[in-house]
Amino acid sequence: MLKKIPLIALLVFIPLSTMMFCHNAPTNDDEKFSTIMKTIGRTLQYIHFSPKAIDDSYSKEVFKTYMQSLDPMKRYFQEKDYQEFKKYELKLDDYLNNGDLTFYKLTTTRLFQRMDEVDKLSQKLLASPLNFKENEKLVVEPDDAVFAKSSSEYQNEWKKYIKYSVLQEVQSLNMKEEARKEKKDSINRIKGVDSITLKPTTTDAKISKSIAEVKSLMAESFRRSKKRMEIDWFTIYMNAYTEVFDPHTNYLSPKSKEDFDMMFGGRITGIGAIIQEKKGYLYLGSLTVGAPAWKSKQLNEGDKILKVKSAPNKDAVNVVGMLNDEAVRLIRGPKGTKVTLTVEKKDGSIRDVTMVREEVEIEDTFAKSIVIEDEAGKKYGYINLPSFNIEVGKENGRNASEDVRAELIKLKKQGVSGIILDLRNNGGGSLTEVGDILALFMPPSPYVQVKESGGKISTLKSKVPDIVWNGPLLLMQNELSASASEILAGAVSDYGRGVVLGSPQSYGKGTVQAFVDLNRFLGSSDDFGSLKLTIQKFYRITGESTQRKGVMADIPLKDIFSRSEIGERYSDYALPWDKIAPTQYTLYGKPNIAELKAATETRMKNDVQYKLIQEAAEWREQMDKEKEVPLQWDSFFSLMKSRKQKSESFKSLESYNNGLKFVSDAAELERIKKDEVFAKKQETWKKAIQRDVALKEAVLTVRNMK
Repeated sequence: MLKKIPLIALLVFIPLSTMMFCHNAPTNDDEKFSTIMKTIGRTLQYIHFSPKAIDDSYSKEVFKTYMQSLDPMKRYFQEKDYQEFKKYELKLDDYLNNGDLTFYKLTTTRLFQRMDEVDKLSQKLLASPLNFKENEKLVVEPDDAVFAKSSSEYQNEWKKYIKYSVLQEVQSLNMKEEARKEKKDSINRIKGVDSITLKPTTTDAKISKSIAEVKSLMAESFRRSKKRMEIDWFTIYMNAYTEVFDPHTNYLSPKSKEDFDMMFGGRITGIGAIIQEKKGYLYLGSLTVGAPAWKSKQLNEGDKILKVKSAPNKDAVNVVGMLNDEAVRLIRGPKGTKVTLTVEKKDGSIRDVTMVREEVEIEDTFAKSIVIEDEAGKKYGYINLPSFNIEVGKENGRNASEDVRAELIKLKKQGVSGIILDLRNNGGGSLTEVGDILALFMPPSPYVQVKESGGKISTLKSKVPDIVWNGPLLLMQNELSASASEILAGAVSDYGRGVVLGSPQSYGKGTVQAFVDLNRFLGSSDDFGSLKLTIQKFYRITGESTQRKGVMADIPLKDIFSRSEIGERYSDYALPWDKIAPTQYTLYGKPNIAELKAATETRMKNDVQYKLIQEAAEWREQMDKEKEVPLQWDSFFSLMKSRKQKSESFKSLESYNNGLKFVSDAAELERIKKDEVFAKKQETWKKAIQRDVALKEAVLTVRNMK
């Protein structure tokens, strides 16, 4: 949940900032970085919801976080480097207060030195024959990785990493060859025109080609790393300081803030996918409905990104180990141009996916609805709400509550008997929109309590009577439902206005963030970037925080992510759960939850598709726990084969049909005839919800609500 600090709040800090934050205008990068350090340190202590003591204990946590960020797999630094760095472990608090760049300079200079060494070493290793008969394994779990204690051990670890990279390239070639063969066989089965020529490649040829590819990609990776702007490295350093306060407090360089504003504004030319960093790798996060990544039908959340080819006439760039923003800039580009992602799927298969970039507009995040008709002809309204969006500063700008209101009116005209509001994958947005949406379903009431850092508690209430729907209401959530989604789901559940069905618990983000432009405190026209920091906590009307615990579903329904480490509770520095006094409120209703829950449990116990989802989730969990990968040829490809066979046992998940009948209203049917893009989006959306097991259960549940 983000908001701008009101002007009055900034005015409160002006005298203090003038006395304590003002510095002489920096004349070079070092002076600028030093000024940023001191300003961030003081801003954190004065404005953060839960300020920490800047002491030796804090310094140790910053040191640990920074080392994990700078070299997560412990590949670049050696044990002797680490021991040298460790001498500064208790000095980082003083360095923050004084704007001292000593440790930052030492670590980045050493990193560049090691990169130069590894660049030369990798080319040397790739020029020599690689032995794939050795019974070696590569550690892929950061917590199990250790720094090399000698030069020979350092060289051996890099040799193993290079062998792994070559094996991955060979696997990629194998997968492409198999895909062509499957396509050819499919054409022959239907006696179609076969224009596919199969030219099997020998193993030696594949190895040779893969080595050349890895050699090129690694050289390019080092070249790009050395060319990165120093502000990028400094941002990593500063975020080690900020993230120890809490995971949503971050320093954003001017470039990063520009990226954030672009994302928040909802107009980006690219593929429509969130890119996430985890343990030194880049992964696809949520995909924007209707955008190129989503429409490709080949990409999924959790896919590991290996390479990005930004244009057909350019070479693919290895993004393993690359920072998020660099990869994003490769993926973005002019509208109508092509970009290719090489991704590793959860089953270990490697796939090239080419997409045409589009302008992903804010429309893709607006509420939309459709009527679901059951076998008896009874109708139910389904509204998908991807975010609690609001266009700030725009007269007659669109917002989530008005969109939901319009969809409800449209659904009522079609004679629906119940409403399903889907908040899955909804990461939040405007807090005021929660109250306005709640007002569409029940009389004006308190919906959330907000606690300031000083302890002051305010209760926010929906004020405008605007009930559009007073019938059965069901909310859907999953592990990625966060912030505003959790406030709405919690309020609906607490009032008994409806039931919450889905993941046993939501994400657990119960905090509010604000942006502070650092140059505000420095009296400078220069752009020093911004600090996004946590300033408030949320509490339900019952007094319970949504922090860490999230919202517990009234009717729990596990999904593919239920065994994954998703949520605030998995963060080392997440603020704690706590409880305050409840606010005064009156129950609106009392759904027959026990009866509904028992019915769901009975149905799910015998649902083959639901069981298969649990098996897939369990397999994902097992793969996530794998700590090493074999580098011996037969063992590696045996593992790849077993992964592929296992993944094929879950293929029916992709072709599942929940049997629900979806009916668009007359206006949408007319638009579908005239608007090809809209028609495609609707078709793609319907296909996706047609495979939705949870949605089927939501319909069966809402029709039995009393």
